[in-house]
Amino acid sequence: MEQQNGANPLGYEPLPKLLRDYAVPSVIAMLVSSLYNIVDQVFIGQGVGYLGNAATNVAYPLTTICMSIALLIGIGGASRYSLELGRGEKENAASAVGTAITMMVSLGLLYLAVIQIFLKPLLVAFGGTPDVMPYAESYTRITALGMPLLIVTNAMSSLARADGSPRYSMMCMLVGAVVNTILNPIFIFVCDWGVAGAAWATVAGQMLSFLMAANYIRGFRHIHLEARHFGLHFREWKRIAGLGMSNSLNQLAITFVQIVLNNSLTHYGALSVYGSSIPLAACGIVMKTNAILIAILVGISQGSQPIVGFNYGAKQYDRVRGIYKLAICCGMVVSVTGFLMFQFAPRQIISIFGTGDALYFEFAVKFMRIYMFMVIVNCVQLISSNFFAAIGKPIKGVILSLTRQVFFLVPLILILPLFFGIDGILFAGPIADGVAFLATLFFVVREMANIKRLEQQAQAA
Repeated sequence: MEQQNGANPLGYEPLPKLLRDYAVPSVIAMLVSSLYNIVDQVFIGQGVGYLGNAATNVAYPLTTICMSIALLIGIGGASRYSLELGRGEKENAASAVGTAITMMVSLGLLYLAVIQIFLKPLLVAFGGTPDVMPYAESYTRITALGMPLLIVTNAMSSLARADGSPRYSMMCMLVGAVVNTILNPIFIFVCDWGVAGAAWATVAGQMLSFLMAANYIRGFRHIHLEARHFGLHFREWKRIAGLGMSNSLNQLAITFVQIVLNNSLTHYGALSVYGSSIPLAACGIVMKTNAILIAILVGISQGSQPIVGFNYGAKQYDRVRGIYKLAICCGMVVSVTGFLMFQFAPRQIISIFGTGDALYFEFAVKFMRIYMFMVIVNCVQLISSNFFAAIGKPIKGVILSLTRQVFFLVPLILILPLFFGIDGILFAGPIADGVAFLATLFFVVREMANIKRLEQQAQAA
């Protein structure tokens, strides 16, 4: 154990220092990733109007599906890598990385083909209306070209972070976001390309991030990759997918919820004074704003993952419990901050994304305050689902990932509006958040008791 600890600081450095060193770059990387869509939404709102914002909302599920693929491979591969390093099995760790890289490329190209072939029916299924569809199709045809690049960049960033290079992981995302932010106003306002300009700016930034992430393949610190580590190793694919499944399903669940939400808002909005387009545009803004908060929490969760995985593999259970508690505390600070902003400054936040009439602001403010009312407890479920994946228990992580989005939120979105109209959709959010929090507590309390028993057994041995 001393030899392992000497080789890897994850086993002996103070937990607050480790979490800071790993989580801060991860948070920045996740914020940058979410800023791609935020920047597009801001400039499109100013240059095109709320129909352009509605179009990016309709296209957004394709991005969340893309991120689910990246998380499946990135978190799964990073978890395998960290666990094997903790056990001292460097050959197995190298095999996990090589297989993960093969998965990135294969699934990225497959996803691009699916989007280009089935784009129109997909956008209709995501809630696209006749007014919004021309903007949504123009935007998505172009951004789809960057989806394979986004998968490789995000998945490689997770592997680099697990390899002890969290700052490099951060820079991969940061460079692309800066390019995207610079090019957006040029392409939209100067070149007058509209939503297509925002899309090309996004792809340009993703290309630069991809090149930087791919360069890390040659420079892993703790392993040496050889040709035999790459390829279709299906047993390793299964292991990686199993460990990344909870994070991936959480993203897919967000996509599923977004589709149900878009269609429900369009339907019940048409029956209200707001019409179908206003709720769709307002929902996009609220979801993208919440994505910033989620990005920070995911960054904390991903920053803790290598620390949890290595120490669990090395049977240092006191450090496993300690880093989980520290991550939850940091997550609660972020969640409380988000709650205060959503409740006391909703109009100011919404105004950033462009203008609208009185009905638009009325609904958007109402949506943000009600739907995000229980955001204060969301960090517990999010961090806990990744925690179970990090310790090699993906089934529990999957269950927690699905609790809020699929088991509770979707049924509530479908049922409550039958009695309360469009307001029922708004209240579905906080109710689902509260119930999911209670379910998460049940799983976590039992697991912490189990880890305590493992610690006692290790000490007795």
